[in-house]
Amino acid sequence: MNIIEDFLVRKEQGFYCSYGDFYIDPLYPVKHAVVSHAHGDHASPGHKHIYCTQATAEFIKLRHSKQPDQSFQLIPFDTYFEINGVGIYLYPAGHILGSAQILMVYKGVRYLYTGDYKLQADPTCEPIQFKEADVLITETTFANPAVKHPDPVQEIMKLAVPHNILLGCYSLGKAQRITALLNEHCPDKDVLVHHSMLGMHKIYDRYLKAPMRYELYNRKSMKDGSQNKIYLVPPLTFNSYRRARNVLKAFASGWERLQAQNDISLYLSDHVDWNDILYFIEQVKPKAIWTIHGDGRVLQQHFHGKFEIRDILSQTFSPDYC
Repeated sequence: MNIIEDFLVRKEQGFYCSYGDFYIDPLYPVKHAVVSHAHGDHASPGHKHIYCTQATAEFIKLRHSKQPDQSFQLIPFDTYFEINGVGIYLYPAGHILGSAQILMVYKGVRYLYTGDYKLQADPTCEPIQFKEADVLITETTFANPAVKHPDPVQEIMKLAVPHNILLGCYSLGKAQRITALLNEHCPDKDVLVHHSMLGMHKIYDRYLKAPMRYELYNRKSMKDGSQNKIYLVPPLTFNSYRRARNVLKAFASGWERLQAQNDISLYLSDHVDWNDILYFIEQVKPKAIWTIHGDGRVLQQHFHGKFEIRDILSQTFSPDYC
């Protein structure tokens, strides 16, 4: 088994596999794009062929209506396909609905690209699957021992207060996860969603066993009746409503800096924390680790002498590379 060191490299368009002549999560138009999930920093329009799950395609179509339907190559999970001689599988990543890890097989070597992923339970998306690989290509958004994501149920119960709440969150994935958590653990709360989230919620409803309970926001609904309403808004709207009165403010994120100046801290992340990354590595059993999307230096130090560790973003090698 010979690991190809340039099997996946960072180019202007995105992560490129020259051996199959395709890109993973490219941000600029390419011929062949394998897309892990539908967040804007991973999914973009203009590609000739987009290989992704059905849910991811629906989200992309919602945001980019001019993307031709015939450009989508819908790939079910755990289904083999090829692009120019490179074998590929998609496996659930547990990040958002339809999110996928991308396992590439070439000349007997298995390269696993995680995309964004999480291990915490989340009924609004497919649970992550563990697959062994020779090379693990992992995000390192929270790859630091100081980061430990709290229990999501304990966090959502912080919102069980007799006040209306303005809650900032991302429109895709986070908003639906919060809605489902509130429905289950704070059933007396009325969930109001910003118009930019409504289409995403409706797509989720088609995939979930039971539709979520929510309604579209209007000004009157926040002012009338009891103080039991939670208004979910995207980040830009949240920032523009900073001076809103008669509401408590919270922002759902794993980043501490986004909790500043809020009335309620709400640590809800859709990424793995330090312990989850270590557990995931144990399950994958890689011979080499390549890091992307974040700072992988702490992970490199932790595994000094145990793994070949490479930072794809900088195209540099760690001191213990051999």
